[in-house]
Amino acid sequence: MNPTRKRRLAIVISVLVAAVVAVGLVVFALQRNMNYLFTPSQVQAGQATQYPTFRLGGMVKAGSIQRAGDSLKVSFIVVDDAGAMPVEYTGILPDLFRDNQSVIATGRMDSGRFIASEVLAKHDENYMPKELKDAMAKAHENRKIDDKAMDDKAMKDRTP
Repeated sequence: MNPTRKRRLAIVISVLVAAVVAVGLVVFALQRNMNYLFTPSQVQAGQATQYPTFRLGGMVKAGSIQRAGDSLKVSFIVVDDAGAMPVEYTGILPDLFRDNQSVIATGRMDSGRFIASEVLAKHDENYMPKELKDAMAKAHENRKIDDKAMDDKAMKDRTP
């Protein structure tokens, strides 16, 4: 093989190695930043134990919101049809956060409690995030959750 071909081959191999390294780094970075969504019943079943941080989605249990008088610490319970999970959050909650509303909290487990670093609330009365609805449906495969049933439940929960 002449020197020009050797040099070209070395350049092509170097570019391929650099591309493989770059793709590997991107995949590694994306994998570390992924947050998986679980419902309380899935967390209690142990499906979230392998993830240091994840998202917890469900409905805020009526009457479970407790605010600390001397700080921004808030405790509440997130429920789905078959499970409940106590949540602690320190910070300012969204304006739409209240009882019987869908919520997604990002955080970690600590001694049976979910310690949230971020809390998101739904934006109107007829909306449930698709990923939360899918996760709840998967957790309760024997019971189909559809938009109308969730809307009817939300309206029933809101009536005094």
